[in-house]
Amino acid sequence: MSRTANGRFAIKSWDEKPYSEGHDLPKLTRASVSKTFTGDLEGEGAVEYLMMYRSDGTAAFVGLERIVGRIGGKSGSFVLQRTGTFEGGEAKESYTVVPCSGTGELAGLRGNGSSAVGHGMEHPFTLTYDLD
Repeated sequence: MSRTANGRFAIKSWDEKPYSEGHDLPKLTRASVSKTFTGDLEGEGAVEYLMMYRSDGTAAFVGLERIVGRIGGKSGSFVLQRTGTFEGGEAKESYTVVPCSGTGELAGLRGNGSSAVGHGMEHPFTLTYDLD
């Protein structure tokens, strides 16, 4: 039976640096981001994003995030694979728990979610999940 975890995440740090750019080329950047999760999911997250910025300011991104904490009364860690776009001042992304990434009491965790958030340091978070 699927469950839903609702909460919020706050961005603690965002360190972004270009790694490839040039005249008439989309800019490629890497961002190391740390987060704190509260609500039904409590814990800390660390994500590495790779981003491609277009000349109009829109972007596409992918990322892997390890979250260490508690969900559904169980503790451990798991990894989310994130994919999204940024346009019109809003980041839209979908995320999936990477199979077999759960540890501790979260071994066997499966799940996914999506979000659409604007600029800021705190955002809503929802994960629909199953836990064996």
